[in-house]
Amino acid sequence: MPSKKGPEILAQKTVAESRLFKIEALDLAFSNGEKRTYERMKPSGRNAVMMVPITEHGDILLVREYAAGTERYELGFPKGLIDLGESAEQAAVRELKEEIGFGANTLTPLKEVILAPSYFSSRMTLFVAQDLYPEQLEGDEPEPLEIVKWPLAQADELLTHLDFSEARSITALLLMLRMKSELGL
Repeated sequence: MPSKKGPEILAQKTVAESRLFKIEALDLAFSNGEKRTYERMKPSGRNAVMMVPITEHGDILLVREYAAGTERYELGFPKGLIDLGESAEQAAVRELKEEIGFGANTLTPLKEVILAPSYFSSRMTLFVAQDLYPEQLEGDEPEPLEIVKWPLAQADELLTHLDFSEARSITALLLMLRMKSELGL
């Protein structure tokens, strides 16, 4: 499908900044002459990874951790930022070790996603992690994460679980379920 040429950027300025984000205002001119100002969050420049870890016993490993945006504990898959000089695969294995105490010999990429492309440019690579082995690294979480084992045979039930609501985790789960036979599950 051919890509339509984007609007002309007339002006771009930072209107707010935190340690994690800059908020930019973009003055745009569209091909039909319409002019608008859009705002977007510019992240630190680091992309991220999320993994669906599956044990040899047929369990999915999830983490329950506090999410400041919803002000509650959320159930989801291990995730984290890619450090400078790391590949997505290296970051995935490191984050698994930090968050659930396992590395993975096999990582299968599912998809690269963008959370909210109208406002945010960060990319997250989703993986299935298999052939797990025990190894713990110290992470940067403010408290120990609760690790939750969930039977792969009941994975679709996660979709109705109240605290499994994070869009990237839902996407990763659905993509993994779609690829179950290709993954040998």
